[in-house]
Amino acid sequence: MTGAEGFLLAMGLGLFAGILSGIPAMLAIAGVPLVTALIGAAAGVFDLNFLNFFPARVWGVMSNRLLMAVPLFVLMGVLLERAQLAERMLGVLARMTGGSPRGMALGVLAFSTLIAASTGIIGATVVMLVLIGLPAMRGAGIDKRLAAGLICASGTLGQVIPPSIVLVLLGDQIGNVYLEAQQAAGNFAPDAVSVGDLFAGALIPGLMLVAFYAAYVALRLRPEPGPAPAPRAPVGAGEIVFTFLPPVLLILAVLGSILAGVATTTEAAGLGAVGAALLAAHAAEPQRAGRWLIAAAGLAALALVGLGMAGLGRATPGSPAALVALGAALLIALGTLWASGRLWRAGVLGGAMVDTVRISGMVFGIVVAASLLSLVFRGFGGDHLVAQWMGSLPGGTLGAVALVMALIFLLGFILEAVEIIYIVVPLLGPPILGTDISPVWFAILIAMNLQTSFLTPPFGFALFYFRSVAPADITTLDTYRGVVPFVLLQLAALGVLIAWPALATWLPDLIFR
Repeated sequence: MTGAEGFLLAMGLGLFAGILSGIPAMLAIAGVPLVTALIGAAAGVFDLNFLNFFPARVWGVMSNRLLMAVPLFVLMGVLLERAQLAERMLGVLARMTGGSPRGMALGVLAFSTLIAASTGIIGATVVMLVLIGLPAMRGAGIDKRLAAGLICASGTLGQVIPPSIVLVLLGDQIGNVYLEAQQAAGNFAPDAVSVGDLFAGALIPGLMLVAFYAAYVALRLRPEPGPAPAPRAPVGAGEIVFTFLPPVLLILAVLGSILAGVATTTEAAGLGAVGAALLAAHAAEPQRAGRWLIAAAGLAALALVGLGMAGLGRATPGSPAALVALGAALLIALGTLWASGRLWRAGVLGGAMVDTVRISGMVFGIVVAASLLSLVFRGFGGDHLVAQWMGSLPGGTLGAVALVMALIFLLGFILEAVEIIYIVVPLLGPPILGTDISPVWFAILIAMNLQTSFLTPPFGFALFYFRSVAPADITTLDTYRGVVPFVLLQLAALGVLIAWPALATWLPDLIFR
């Protein structure tokens, strides 16, 4: 073992020790490499000139327009969570299913899928499901372990089902690493990888995972002979439409604008944040005139997005179409200002902004810290060492992919998804992305694998969130035993995706190529 390899090993061990010590992950990810670099420079095996590139990397992160979508998507999720739309949706679903165990469990899963596409914030989703869905499921007679596992697993669907913050971060990393790796391999004109590719690629695998969950729940909760559950109040068609249509339209507008090429990811995230503010304000506005103004602004926004998706968005200045678009934009602006004022007076907007800054600050802190880790890793020659090591693995590229997937799964026991993305992809991704495998397929494999990190003890964050609000009669062991089948289902879905890469590549190729 050379001196540089010894320092790389020491840095890796120190990094895990720092994260497990309980100090903030950002400090561990940045501090350990910096100390290792200084000691290595004193030993003559590290050139401190590598650190001169760090300010430019930080500037690149902070000026990255794609990463601007992260706080906007976070704000969208926080506003929808604070608007209490979820409580109404789950209440309607409970009445629609009639209170049967199977119907209630499948209703919670359907609700979680919709919320995952709306918010994508694990903590808020899991806590909300515990407070709202757990009493309803236990009241229907569902075993506490199954209920705990279903809530923890379905609460993490927002990491796979777009629009997902994890997919935005993965799109940034995979796109940059793929471009560098292809150029290093001699391909100077590779096809760019965008977040839109990942959103389209994750749709089918994400829905496949939901289908796996639904099949397991349906088989586990077979109807038993006995008295029928007590009838519940009927649900009218109007109540169903006005409960579920607004969030569904918001999701379709955000995803559709990206997949149709009408808006960039950041622009679509801004649309989502505005739409979430309109929905939250409409639910909280006591005055009929204010509700009509907010509803008109939302319909105008949907109309403009729909015209753009239909290819009718271009208009010459001064034409009737341009004047109509200008009027719609003014209506949207007026409705958004009214909604923001209403939410501010209700105390919703201020709290949502604080949560957005806190969550976004954590994400960007890890991103900046991981850029320093990657820089020091390369300074010690770690990139060449990894390339040689992976090139000697049996099975070639597929063997290297299998190794990375196994490593990500194991890291999921102790690290968070954002940390894994910004540690593993820059360090281990180049040897794989320099080959001819699909970067979209590789990214979706990582995303589905990362979802298990929220469910695997001892540091699965979904388990922490569940235990923080779960009743005392559901023990930690009950929760662990409840999530085991769902972790196995996630691994089965990952295996299916490995066997059939077209599940992740067919839709992006159809839409964008």
